[in-house]
Amino acid sequence: MVTIGTGRDGQTAAALAEVKGGQPSPAEAEGAQALARQAPWGVVVRGVGAGLPARVVTNGDLERTLDTSDEWIRTRTGICERRIAAAEEATSDLAYLAAEEALAQAGWRADELDLLVVATVTPDHLFPSTACVLQARLGAFRAGCLDVSAACSGFIYGLATAAGQLRAGVGRRALVIGAETLSKIVDWRDRSTCVLLGDGAGAVALERAADGAGGEAAGARARPSAEPPDPAPY
Repeated sequence: MVTIGTGRDGQTAAALAEVKGGQPSPAEAEGAQALARQAPWGVVVRGVGAGLPARVVTNGDLERTLDTSDEWIRTRTGICERRIAAAEEATSDLAYLAAEEALAQAGWRADELDLLVVATVTPDHLFPSTACVLQARLGAFRAGCLDVSAACSGFIYGLATAAGQLRAGVGRRALVIGAETLSKIVDWRDRSTCVLLGDGAGAVALERAADGAGGEAAGARARPSAEPPDPAPY
C-alpha cells in the first residue's frame, strides 16, 4: 500500500492506493492526515526525465520466437513494443540518461543534490549500489546514495524515502530514478512474462518547499503473499 497525504491543515483527504485493491481503514486515513498536519515542509517535483535504449522489439518480432501473436499481446496488455538494452548497456546507463534530463529540466547541477535514490531489481552490481555508480558518473559527490529493491513498487518506495528525507530537513534536493534492464533476467521462452517486460528509466527531481506547496506526506506499506518464493542462490 502507498499512502500520500496533502494539505497542511489536514483537511485534504489522504489518497491511498493498494496493490491488491481494497479501501483504507479509518485509522490509516486518519494517520495519513495527521502526518500531513505535522509536515514542516512540502516536497515538489522540479523536473522529470526518461532514458531508453535504442533497440525496439515489437510484438511481431516476438511472434517469430514464441507461440503468441500481436493480437494476443495487444488485447491482453495494450503493449505494442518494448525497448531492449544492448549487451553492453547497464541499468546505470539508462539511469544516467533519465537523471541528466531531469536535472536539465530542473535547472540544477549534479553537485547540488543532497540525495540520490535508484529503485531497481536489476542493479549493475549487488554492491556498490547503482546509485553510487550513477553518483560518480554525474559528479553528484555531496549526495547520499542508496538503491531500493521493491520490484514494481520500487519507484514509489524510492519517492517516499526521498520525500521523507527532505521533509525531515536532511537535505533540500533529491533525485529519484526508477531503472531496469529486465531483459537480462527474463525467460524469453515464457510468453506469459517476457511480453510484459522491457528496459528503461525514469527520474524525478524533488525539492523541499517551505511555502507549503506540493505533497507533504508519503509512506508505503506491503502485504506479504501467501506463498513466498524460494530463496534465490547467490
